[in-house]
Amino acid sequence: MRQTLVAGNWKLNGSLDSIKQLVSGILAGIGDTGDTAVAVCPPFVYIPLVSELLQGSKVALGSQDVSDQDSGAFTGEVSGPMLKEFGCRYAIVGHSERRALYAEDDEFTARKFAAARRAGLTPILCVGETLEEREQGITEDVVARQLDAVIELEGIGAIGDAVIAYEPVWAIGTGKTASPQQAQDVHAFIRGKLAGLDGGVAEKVQILYGGSVKGSNAAELFAMEDIDGGLIGGASLVADDFLAICRAG
Repeated sequence: MRQTLVAGNWKLNGSLDSIKQLVSGILAGIGDTGDTAVAVCPPFVYIPLVSELLQGSKVALGSQDVSDQDSGAFTGEVSGPMLKEFGCRYAIVGHSERRALYAEDDEFTARKFAAARRAGLTPILCVGETLEEREQGITEDVVARQLDAVIELEGIGAIGDAVIAYEPVWAIGTGKTASPQQAQDVHAFIRGKLAGLDGGVAEKVQILYGGSVKGSNAAELFAMEDIDGGLIGGASLVADDFLAICRAG
């Protein structure tokens, strides 16, 4: 059985004081979250602090992004080996905000996926459609294309070393949420597509839902057969809200 994973993406939020309080609040309640795996992904500059605060806890550390390069003259980039050195286990790649705001295409995302794996990090590969693409009825085409870019570069076996996060772009930061069945339908499509290439990988890989998950809807979403947890945005910035989602797992 796949373990439920709840990962908090703090995005461009936080200060020294607020992050200390947030981590303290999470750690105070983490004992009530059962077997759910929990991770947090702070901004790059706070990773060393959060790594220190999480020492000895069950909460894993991740980054919100990773360079496709390991080292060199790439001003402003942060590499996989650097993140690994500070205790990161996960690296988010291909988040919809990176794709939309910074024009990161499928091939570039695939290279970041490869770089994360080279460094011994577990990529959290984000896939998902915009509202326009959903209304055009091409959700599956978009998601398949995003997956294929990684599979073509790294092979289907690499997906077994990763986590997939389905994030309908129209449900991120909008307060809108795909219904549990809408989310399950896309998760089932993803798993089915992978099963056509490697049944073992399809059964093993965790597929998270990443569209406005809250404590009030998490249990219903996580009860779906192919939803293995969540990639959490805004609700991960409040310890009680984040813990409520973790408990739903």
